Amino acid sequence: MAEPVKATCHCGAVELRVALSAGLATARRCDCSYCRRRGAPAVSAPLDGVKVVKGVESLALYQFNTHTAEHHFCRICGIYMFHRRRSNPNEYGVNMGAIDGVNPADHEPIPWSDGVNHPSDR
Repeated sequence: MAEPVKATCHCGAVELRVALSAGLATARRCDCSYCRRRGAPAVSAPLDGVKVVKGVESLALYQFNTHTAEHHFCRICGIYMFHRRRSNPNEYGVNMGAIDGVNPADHEPIPWSDGVNHPSDR
């Protein structure tokens, strides 16, 4: 996926143009207290690789604990769109299931990252 891809929320209020770091090869799930509840696998993009094309006013931000990670979701339909990663704040994680034409189930097994024992917590 060298070309930017389109990602949308469920209701269509938010649309992203995303340049992925390494296509879908970076797909991962996290078991931290937030991500394991959210359940969506993410793929990586550089900070300059995520552009909000439509609906910036429909995005909401959620932060917790260290406030390093920034989780952005559609305030209308609730779909997680992208987040600034705690493990690498110079990178975004993008909801793999929000990318047009991508079904995460087609890419299983998707590896898990150990967010419970995060290095920043030591």
